[in-house]
Amino acid sequence: MILVTGGTGLVGSHLLFHLAKNGENIKASYRNKDSIDKVLEIFSYYSDEPEVLFGKITWVKADITDISSLMPLFKDIEYVYHCAALISFSPKDYLNLVKTNIDGTANIVNLCLENQIKKLCYVSSIAAIGRSIKGQVSNEYNEWNETHVSVYGLTKHDAELEVWRGSQEGLSVIIVNPGVVLGPGFWHSGSGTFFKYVYREKKKYFPGGTGFVSINDVTTAMISLMESNVEREQFILVSENLSFRELFQKIALKLNVQAPTESIPFWMLEILWRVDWLRSNLLGKRRKLTKNMVKGLYHQETYSSEKIQKTLNFEFEALDDAIQFCCEKFKV
Repeated sequence: MILVTGGTGLVGSHLLFHLAKNGENIKASYRNKDSIDKVLEIFSYYSDEPEVLFGKITWVKADITDISSLMPLFKDIEYVYHCAALISFSPKDYLNLVKTNIDGTANIVNLCLENQIKKLCYVSSIAAIGRSIKGQVSNEYNEWNETHVSVYGLTKHDAELEVWRGSQEGLSVIIVNPGVVLGPGFWHSGSGTFFKYVYREKKKYFPGGTGFVSINDVTTAMISLMESNVEREQFILVSENLSFRELFQKIALKLNVQAPTESIPFWMLEILWRVDWLRSNLLGKRRKLTKNMVKGLYHQETYSSEKIQKTLNFEFEALDDAIQFCCEKFKV
């Protein structure tokens, strides 16, 4: 049986669909029962009988920070996909990020070892990849440097260390580092907000850019790696490196709206992150723009997926096709 943690998130829900479609026996964790309905909606994007595939999943309420709630999850489990994580770039959330991303991953690794799990796949992020020297391409062997790294990136990197610790203790592991994942259904968080932003025909776009990948490429790569003999390896999953302007133009074209045409100048971003810091401290509001987020825009990373392509002869789908599918399913 296969266990998927974080089964109600973007990666987890799509992974569950592919596993169910492949006829696997699956168990998935959730924290909020209402979020399970979102998974069924995701299934409906890809299947005429989503309830049939959805019915193959055994749902268990659990919190990865509470090891006592996790223990029942591991009964009869052979393989684990650890997708659960907290995503936040606000320094105020640092302790919660540590608890969920680092301590929670340590719990999963420990239970994998205790229950003699055959293989663990951990979903990390390109945020946990060390910055490259300017002008060079980032790959899995970049030296780690914490300068201007977000609190999210810091905790994902330390979570990877927990996975490598499990590997040293005999656990078979795989780590994937997806770029910004483009997929339908989660329009109020993550990359889904890009579609909302462009749909509203905003005039400005952020400078810089990053690596992007479709959700189907992420789940396909994860399953392929778990079914292969590859272990104790790490793989960047990025199909295209784009500026935010290029991405927004692609989305605007598919949504048939006007794309943003004006870059936000860096001097304005430097002012805005300071205003956001003040707003957060005076009013207790969640940070929307941090110093490290702005500093990261000065240096656009270009990511290489050569390793996954060579290891599995992996072919990424055209990102335009993924954007087209997201736009077809987009709901305001």
